[in-house]
Amino acid sequence: MANDGDQSGNVSAGAAKGAPGLASRLRNYFLTGLVVAGPVAVTLWLIWWVVTWVDSLVRPLIPIAYRPETYLPINVPGFGLIIAFVALTLLGFFTANLVGGKLVNFGEDLLSRMPIVRPIYRTIKQIFQTLFSSSDSSFRQVGLVEFPAPGMWSLVFLTQSPSAAIAAHLPEGEHVSAFLPCTPNPTTGFFFYVPRRDVVLLDITVEQAMTLLISAGIIQPGGDPQNRLAALAETARTAQAARSAEATTPAQ
Repeated sequence: MANDGDQSGNVSAGAAKGAPGLASRLRNYFLTGLVVAGPVAVTLWLIWWVVTWVDSLVRPLIPIAYRPETYLPINVPGFGLIIAFVALTLLGFFTANLVGGKLVNFGEDLLSRMPIVRPIYRTIKQIFQTLFSSSDSSFRQVGLVEFPAPGMWSLVFLTQSPSAAIAAHLPEGEHVSAFLPCTPNPTTGFFFYVPRRDVVLLDITVEQAMTLLISAGIIQPGGDPQNRLAALAETARTAQAARSAEATTPAQ
């Protein structure tokens, strides 16, 4: 009987030890709720911030008689955003026409004659054209380069080959323009020209690569994260082995 009592006591103690306590369950519930509500809250906050920021820029340009709060007891958020969207759409429509295109060209010629304004305007215009253009100058491919040390690989975004004026001063061989973003802020990084043979192209989209960089590798692109990471590592090792074999092969 004593043995039976000891065994039942051990079973009860083991069950109590294995079962999660109230504090542990509450902590798990809280973390689960945080994971669910956190991204939603941050997304809504960013949307609200954009709406209020655009309103603060556009609303002062609208006459008081045409503002909704003049006739309503409450302030209507997003009215400035709607006005900005309509204004930009109309601007694009008129620019696409012959008369609008001539006016835009006249304005650009005027800005190009200003010594200080000219380089700033051209740089910003090129950035916007690159970001919102569907041409080959946009980020269209993702690759790996061996950086910052042998055996260490970094993600890069590829654009296009350098112009003739730059290619004339580069070593022989085809080069591509590469942008290496920083983590977790991919808007900063390094830009350089790299030989195409030293770039390992990846079968992932730019958005997947951005997510990978912003999350510092926590969110892996597509499929099982561990399998995908292992595939990327295997691709890098294969490229490194091929490069080493090419370097050790004697010249003919």
